Amino acid sequence: MIVDVHSHAWDMAQHLTPDFIKQAARARGGDTPELTTELEHYRASLPENEQVTTIVFGGKARLSGVWVDDDYVASYVAQAPSELIGFMSLDLAEPNWDRELRRGHQELGLRGVKLMPMYAGFSPDDPALGAFWQYVQEHRLPVLLHTGTTFVSQAPIRYTLPQLMDEVAIRYPEVQAILAHLGHPYEGECIAVIRKHPNLFADISALYYRPWQLFHSLMLVQEYGVWDKLLFGTDYPFAGVKDTIDGLYRLNDITEGTQLPKLSVEAIDAMIHRDSLQLLGLK
Repeated sequence: MIVDVHSHAWDMAQHLTPDFIKQAARARGGDTPELTTELEHYRASLPENEQVTTIVFGGKARLSGVWVDDDYVASYVAQAPSELIGFMSLDLAEPNWDRELRRGHQELGLRGVKLMPMYAGFSPDDPALGAFWQYVQEHRLPVLLHTGTTFVSQAPIRYTLPQLMDEVAIRYPEVQAILAHLGHPYEGECIAVIRKHPNLFADISALYYRPWQLFHSLMLVQEYGVWDKLLFGTDYPFAGVKDTIDGLYRLNDITEGTQLPKLSVEAIDAMIHRDSLQLLGLK
């Protein structure tokens, strides 16, 4: 079984501003990507003979021009409830986030939370957000939050540093959180943070198309002994499942004809097939 912990549901015209779409061209070398998601298109990206369960969310970040109502995500997940698990999204810089949190959890039945701190313009370790962290800890809602770089010029990078989750984990040690994208380009910092906190993990979504960076990052993971803290994810529609898996297995090609050490293929395979639902309490 494969668990994709990082997949989006949104419609470009309905949920993303023209400014966000224009800036998204920086994500993959200048070409404006097709960002509208469709379940059948996602299914076409799956490898054959593999059972895949996918965590799906939209995104809420008024500052950057992203706003997907949780009802849209709930409807998307309802297309295939045996394949998809829905997370709500919250912009903690906006008023009434607490009402949206309770509605997403208690009325829509969404099972976790996606945060975009840099895109929305808030720091996850802000003491004023204690009520949020207390709620997700009490109700055991896993949180996936963006960490790392962005293509959006108005999004403050200081709010995306992995180290901010160190303080959160010290205050709320039972919170289960996933630091997206291995915190790139702050992978070393991300590794240091997830290593010290049992309930913090990182995903490797949207990284395979920078193979040297990912090879180096996973070599740090290997040297620090934290393969077990990495979860598989794609960041669909920016990447698909099969392409991500193929990219991971090709990383050792970089070492051909060199004295560079190799990544453990067994560890890569274990990460791809990790039971993330069990780790996150979503079974």
